[in-house]
Amino acid sequence: MSRILAITLADDSFPRAHHALVMAAGALSIGRSVVFFGGGLGVQALCREWRGLAGSNFDAVLQERGVASFEMLREAVFELGAEMLACESGLRAAGLDAEALCMGVEVCGVTRFLERAGDGQILAI
Repeated sequence: MSRILAITLADDSFPRAHHALVMAAGALSIGRSVVFFGGGLGVQALCREWRGLAGSNFDAVLQERGVASFEMLREAVFELGAEMLACESGLRAAGLDAEALCMGVEVCGVTRFLERAGDGQILAI
């Protein structure tokens, strides 16, 4: 059995959020379990409207260059079964509430993330 890959996203950078989704999708595609935690302003990556991420306009450039879009990656990560967690404090810091999140995202604290990560590999992006 492979180890859990636990990914924590700490800020509102679009390139980091996109890369975190790439890592999650890759791990899921080889059969690893993934726990994805939007912490701090990184919660914006888990919102229905993610264009608040800094540099989100780069998504159009990525698509022009044949790279998977943010939305495509995020949908794949959800469909492949990642556990998606949003930091309760991060939501408050971003001035958002749970209603802004995508369906299936659980609001919790960092202790829940660490609990779910267990002895798995933690990747901070």
